Amino acid sequence: MIFSLKGRRVVITGGGSGIGRAISHLFAEQGAEVHIFDLDNPISRETNSSVQAISPQSNLHFVDITQPNSIEKVVQSIGTIDILINNAGIAQIGTLETTSEEDFQRIFDVNVKGAFHCMKAIIPGMVEQKHGVILNMASVASLVGIPDRFGYSMSKGAIRTMTQSVAKDYLTKGIRCNCISPARVHTPFVDGFIAKNYPDNQAEMFEKLSATQPIGRMAKPIEIAHLALYLCSDEASFVTGCDYPIDGGFVYLNN
Repeated sequence: MIFSLKGRRVVITGGGSGIGRAISHLFAEQGAEVHIFDLDNPISRETNSSVQAISPQSNLHFVDITQPNSIEKVVQSIGTIDILINNAGIAQIGTLETTSEEDFQRIFDVNVKGAFHCMKAIIPGMVEQKHGVILNMASVASLVGIPDRFGYSMSKGAIRTMTQSVAKDYLTKGIRCNCISPARVHTPFVDGFIAKNYPDNQAEMFEKLSATQPIGRMAKPIEIAHLALYLCSDEASFVTGCDYPIDGGFVYLNN
């Protein structure tokens, strides 16, 4: 089977909803043992149940990725990990002037340090087994300027350069590291974001955000998951240190 993940043990942060949920299901269908790192909520529990129906050895772990000790304990309990997908993240609206120190620290702790903690806990095992794949979730915000996204853009820029650094440092250790830069993806995260920040004109904002992609719509989570599957499979064994925009033309056609 092309793009088979049979026998692979995968950790997906934020794997309970949105893009992470789509990746969790797809990877389970391709034969992987999926370990979801997420917070305890009904959505993550429901995702875990449906993933386990496909891949019975899969499991949900309640992990706060800002706490390295919590991550290390869970990683030790799982054992050998073949693939890590750093997908968990939060958003934030504001320019440099309107971003508070607290908001800046929060988005840095989750989006940047969260990925750092997970890689630091899992890479030693990959080095020991002489193979592994890391896929980080960046954003088109790391490639072009987006209004009122100072903190978010900062965090995703860090993810992109961390990816290149890890790919370079572990090139001879059998570890590949890449990242994906989606444009807007229609997830419950986006719906909640619009409801919170634009409560009086939600439909208008949805259409406006959809239209910013030249292709005329937001991406579907499964479309991001398909790219993730390729990059984590043996079919992409020659690919490392790269960032892949998946953006409906947002970066290069939005002129």
